[in-house]
Amino acid sequence: MSDTMTATLPEPGQKAPDFKLPRDGGEEVRLSAHLGAPVVLYFYPRDDTSGCTKQAQGFTELGGDFELLGARVLGVSKDSVAKHEKFRDKYGLGVTLLSDAEADVCERYGVWVEKKMYGKTFMGIERTTFLIDAQGRIARIWRKVKVAGHAEEVLDAVRAL
Repeated sequence: MSDTMTATLPEPGQKAPDFKLPRDGGEEVRLSAHLGAPVVLYFYPRDDTSGCTKQAQGFTELGGDFELLGARVLGVSKDSVAKHEKFRDKYGLGVTLLSDAEADVCERYGVWVEKKMYGKTFMGIERTTFLIDAQGRIARIWRKVKVAGHAEEVLDAVRAL
């Protein structure tokens, strides 16, 4: 990521970068189509891994509560739509899963970062959640998310909007 890109990463109070991505089920989702309601936009590394599964299940379990508040929950990873569908069906997930295969949206949101594991350096998605308010502005950002209790914390933030 270049230095100029770092300067333009979204921050609370700024307008959330718009995008259009394919989703599980084959349709496309455009962020700006959800103006007028809050959006929980969470980025996660990969389908069907333990942390990502627990995170998606947490948002699914609280799905009715998010829905009552008018909030839409969107999960984004680089996985294909077909992989998202297998992941959704295997665990009975109720969140919308978006495929950012080229990591374009991940880069615009600053979550496509250099990571290290077992002495190797690679590019990957940093688990991050953005709460976007009904006016399309970023209300809150959680970076380097720890999964336990995260969905509940995000739900509380939606309630506080």
